[in-house]
Amino acid sequence: MSRSAKTARPAKSAAATRRPRGGRAAEVRAVLQDEIETGVLPPGAQLDERALAERFGVSRTPVREALQQLAARELVQIAPRHGVRVARFSITRMRSMLEFIGELESLGAKLAARRLDADNAANLDAALEACREAAARNDSAAYAEANKQFHGVISATARNPYLTEQLRNARRMVQRYHVKYFQTQAQIARSLQGHEEIAQALHAGDEAAAGEAMLRHVPAGTTDFSEFLATVPLEFFDLDSVTES
Repeated sequence: MSRSAKTARPAKSAAATRRPRGGRAAEVRAVLQDEIETGVLPPGAQLDERALAERFGVSRTPVREALQQLAARELVQIAPRHGVRVARFSITRMRSMLEFIGELESLGAKLAARRLDADNAANLDAALEACREAAARNDSAAYAEANKQFHGVISATARNPYLTEQLRNARRMVQRYHVKYFQTQAQIARSLQGHEEIAQALHAGDEAAAGEAMLRHVPAGTTDFSEFLATVPLEFFDLDSVTES
């Protein structure tokens, strides 16, 4: 065996040791987490270890580890004798989370009104115009993307990375419950009206008005929350935990 061949083996071994511990489990977890957060795997869906192992071409050990990681993120529920399913929220928990998101969004709007500069003002106008155009076409997919862009501009304008991180994490928890949002012309029109009010307050530099407009925009109020619930299949909720606070 040549000298070069002898020296090649340690390099390969070193590369192998650099693989992240539990790498396959992390890969499975990442795919399942994305599918849960985007609604591909809806709340309450059963997850079978054997079927997942076959799907990902792995043993059941990394699948089990991945499910434990998802449980730690409150994305799945593991119950003895009942198996594993995608986590469901009680209606009370959902309302609490939307109230939390609404307060964070409101704070972001206040900071954005204080810190809006020419560049971000132009970005805000562009995002609002995209919302208007999608609404005019009654294009729900385009409106959902424009809505994301509009709120993203506000988060960027607020210039508070910690607030942005908290909002991102909270939104990821609830976005799988928005599967039928922006599906009707009335929903889109109501959302667009909120955007118009928020943008007007931001351009005026009115922090209080911006915060109040954002609070009205997020579906946590009595009427808006009822309208939101009407878009969500009842089986997505944990009806056995109605007293959860």
